Amino acid sequence: MTSLLPRPSMALPDLFRMFESEWPFGERHSMRVEAFTDEGDFVVRCELPGIDPENIHINVEGNQLKIDAVRKQEHRAEAHSEFYYGSYSRTMLLPSSCDTDNINAEYENGILTIRIPRREAEASKEIPVARKGK
Repeated sequence: MTSLLPRPSMALPDLFRMFESEWPFGERHSMRVEAFTDEGDFVVRCELPGIDPENIHINVEGNQLKIDAVRKQEHRAEAHSEFYYGSYSRTMLLPSSCDTDNINAEYENGILTIRIPRREAEASKEIPVARKGK
């Protein structure tokens, strides 16, 4: 029979998980993200399982993308839980070519996907250097 009680010794994956949060100072947990380019868009995907989309907030300031989310704990009598509850937060620098006025975000099956279109690259131009008078 399998016990639901945690093991007294810390397993190696648990040790790594300990460093994902702002331990020992708070209840904030980091979210796992991946960022890539797809069909010209800059895409950020975040693992946020079990979080109500109403509790996910995305803000852009300059070239910084900030994602905040909260998973609220459901209290149950005589329960065992290994879920993380509390606040999740992540800030990322966006490439300068991102069009932050046209961001699209979707949440499906515990994955938040943020698509940011990229602006056309500006053509380079040569700057003439003036000769200072004799």
